Amino acid sequence: MAGKQSAGLLLYRGRGEDVEVLLGHMGGPFWAKKDAAAWSLPKGELDPDESPEKAARREFEEELGLPAPDGEYVELGVVKQSGGKVVTAWAVEADLDPASVVPGTFTMEWPPRSGRRQEFPEVDRVAWFSLPEAREKLVKGQLPFLDRLLALVSG
Repeated sequence: MAGKQSAGLLLYRGRGEDVEVLLGHMGGPFWAKKDAAAWSLPKGELDPDESPEKAARREFEEELGLPAPDGEYVELGVVKQSGGKVVTAWAVEADLDPASVVPGTFTMEWPPRSGRRQEFPEVDRVAWFSLPEAREKLVKGQLPFLDRLLALVSG
């Protein structure tokens, strides 16, 4: 499959129109002053020979510092983001206190071409959003997951 493959979990609570989803604001200097379309479900790239669901659970723990929740994992399918990344997601009903999150970190050169390496959180904050709010916050390539979740919790 062309493009990088990622997998993630979309936590939700509530039912129908009252459903809320847990999103993480992407960490690092590029996203620091952005809010609209700067949030993502906790996700990350698959390791070689790793199943997407296993990667989704591992990445959840790496990004949020908490174990992936127990519960029924319902596959929400695949989307292809504008950069070519292919994302597979699962919905799982769970409640999580955003204050309990201890985000993982990544290192990058910053400022660009400075030769200095700095560490940044994978996500710099986590919050629950109603579906209308989530449509404003979520990166555009992941929006189909919200429609699929709504169909799941309304059906």
